[in-house]
Amino acid sequence: MRAVQSRDARFDGWFFVGVTTTGIYCRPSCPAVPPKARNMGFYPSAAAAQQAGFRACKRCRPDASPGSPEWNVRADVVARAMRLIADGVVDREGVPGLASRLGYSTRQIQRQLLAELGAGPLALARAQRAQTARLLIETATLPMGDIAFAAGFASIRAFNGTVREVFALSPTELRQRAARGHPATHRGELSLRLPLREPFVPDNLFGHLIATAVPGVEEWRDGAFRRTLRLPHGQGVVTLRPLPDHVGCQLALTDLRDLATAVSRCRRLLDLDADPVAACDVLQGDRLLAPLVAKAPGRRVPRTVDAPEFALRAVLGQQVSTAAARTHAARLATAYGEPVTDPAGGLTRLFPEPATLAELDPALLAMPQSRRDTFTGLAAALASGEIDLGAGSDWQQAREQLAALPGVGPWTVEMIAMRGLGDPDAFAATDLGVRLAARELGLPGTPAALTSRAAAWRPWRAYAVQYLWASGKHAINKLPA
Repeated sequence: MRAVQSRDARFDGWFFVGVTTTGIYCRPSCPAVPPKARNMGFYPSAAAAQQAGFRACKRCRPDASPGSPEWNVRADVVARAMRLIADGVVDREGVPGLASRLGYSTRQIQRQLLAELGAGPLALARAQRAQTARLLIETATLPMGDIAFAAGFASIRAFNGTVREVFALSPTELRQRAARGHPATHRGELSLRLPLREPFVPDNLFGHLIATAVPGVEEWRDGAFRRTLRLPHGQGVVTLRPLPDHVGCQLALTDLRDLATAVSRCRRLLDLDADPVAACDVLQGDRLLAPLVAKAPGRRVPRTVDAPEFALRAVLGQQVSTAAARTHAARLATAYGEPVTDPAGGLTRLFPEPATLAELDPALLAMPQSRRDTFTGLAAALASGEIDLGAGSDWQQAREQLAALPGVGPWTVEMIAMRGLGDPDAFAATDLGVRLAARELGLPGTPAALTSRAAAWRPWRAYAVQYLWASGKHAINKLPA
């Protein structure tokens, strides 16, 4: 109630407010005059508000809120299901496919999501389709029929009905409303705003991505990070530009059905659904970390759009410099990566898939024999499905499976957990940069002692790593001039 009355944007995406007198639902920060308490109902998801008969507010556009940070923090089956739904699994594989990936029956998944979110997987996926449809209607010049199927609707009728029900406007009216201030882009290329929770510090986030960028796969150009995307229905190229209150996103997709998945993966890459206030509140409780947090509240964890790719690159980076790791990865991408057409001309390849790299002759890899074996062993495990690092993976199980591979030690496991799996509590106590920064601050310098001290930082130790890294002068900590 207080969050709504104070229009607190920190709670956008955490819950939605249904106003019984108007029949609309809003985000907590809606600029409209807050309704009386007796006229408000609270819903844990946009899908639940829609199922209760509310339509989306045209002022605050609650469907465009940042995602709930709960799904980034939690590792239970509901959180895993929500990450998979955001990645488009229900649209591609149905509820049985979602349940199969999670190792539960469809009935169990339905029951758990209903109990916690007030909506089942089909309703949650429908709400996501409505958001995708709105984005396409407002940002592309495609015919409405093409948009309907690109957004995942089975028919034009379902598309029209859902858009009218959720937004209280027809698809044509939505496009006309948007066109007044924002002309649509041409076919296949979309310009979007990725909302975020403030505070937001982009320097170490983008700096890390730039410093580790693989030539041909990733680049920094004209103030934006660009990279290629492997998506369920085709390829893509994304351009991400840090701006004061959001991230600008330009997408060039070979198949527009991949829009929702591409947006979800870009948000994941930049950790845009994080709750920076919650992390900062905990980390500021340590007197030695507090000055770093106070200086730059809102640091994010640089993650990935492709966890298997990141895992393989983490092995390439074992005990070598950042530049050497980039060189190894670039050679593999040039030799074995699938070609990509980049409208801007700077990117040329997707990073090779695990199945391709698993078939390599290890002798072709310019690294010690032990690391060759680790690399090809990991590639084979990922290609076969023996290790699952996908959006719905079990973090603890993945850690155990990774650790069981020869040559995959604590540093590699925690790096993959932090940046690949998205675990906010991953902690690389053996990382040289972390240890050096810890000593400089007066924190324990040995991994065991530092891990013990870091227990007070849980469940935000991955964010503590960002503050420790950012205390140094490495290139990963700043944006290029």
